[in-house]
Amino acid sequence: MAATISRVPASAPASVPGGAPDPFALVVYGREHCHLCHDMIAALRELQARLSFRLEVVDVDGDADFRARYGERVPVLVAGGQEICHYHFDRACLDAYFAKIR
Repeated sequence: MAATISRVPASAPASVPGGAPDPFALVVYGREHCHLCHDMIAALRELQARLSFRLEVVDVDGDADFRARYGERVPVLVAGGQEICHYHFDRACLDAYFAKIR
């Protein structure tokens, strides 16, 4: 089943009390007609139950600032205000990120 990229209104990333980005909220910036985006989202959804994180998908084409920032460099996985990986899902980078914050 293909993942869908929903048009999420531009907003600040999920945060914890005090305004810091929520380190357990992963954001994929992508676009609807991007097979790499769908692949990354599918991989993350498979891991979600075991690693316990929130996943937000943002369509960069729904916002001029995101479109300018990311251009063709999608998908981009971001957590806690930092880029984890882009183009292809990198499980080792995600594991290293979670090891650092847990």
